[in-house]
Amino acid sequence: MPESHEGTAPRPLLGILGGTFDPIHLGHLRLAEEVREALSLDRVHFVPAAVPPHRPQPALSAEVRLELVRAAVAENPQFVLDDRELRRQGASYTIDTLQDFHATHPDHHRVLILGMDAFNGLKQWHRWSELLEWAHIAVATRPGAPLADAAAQLLDDHALPLEQFRRQRGGGIIRIEITRLDISATAIRAALDAGRSVRYLVPECLLNPLNRHYSAPKKSQYKKPR
Repeated sequence: MPESHEGTAPRPLLGILGGTFDPIHLGHLRLAEEVREALSLDRVHFVPAAVPPHRPQPALSAEVRLELVRAAVAENPQFVLDDRELRRQGASYTIDTLQDFHATHPDHHRVLILGMDAFNGLKQWHRWSELLEWAHIAVATRPGAPLADAAAQLLDDHALPLEQFRRQRGGGIIRIEITRLDISATAIRAALDAGRSVRYLVPECLLNPLNRHYSAPKKSQYKKPR
């Protein structure tokens, strides 16, 4: 088990942003940058999922998604590609990932970064009630977009001043309003399927790799967990 929730000497904060990144796009990168800046995170780890339990399997292979995320974050020294879920067997459960981060980065407190849609569905996640034992949660919300009632109540119940994030290993939830960028991986894949440009939706360095890989036969190497 991790150390107590009791206040300790301040520790640096490490951000964790998971997802299929199928493909990664400017919305992901801008979200991570705004949360990093708002919370003064030491860095943000981008963690591509291997077998996402609550959504369809990725269209692009693990190797391609890793290649794209690596290229997308390469120029930001505070962004890190983290492949631990792809190296782990079985479904990519967030609770397992947070426990692994605790083991590999014991000198940091962890901040799980979630978009509003993910946070609204948090209570459907595997062992969701244990997540706050291992990390804080930063909820990135869009201007004027309300949280679901249950999610809003969860946020109120676990509201914690930012200064306490560095003194406690977890237990806090904070809401951060970010720039609204209506970019989705689904729309990007549809545009690529139709032969349309995705320039200015993804980093410039991804245009050639995406066009090359997305035109190839797409097979996920993973089976959906039962």
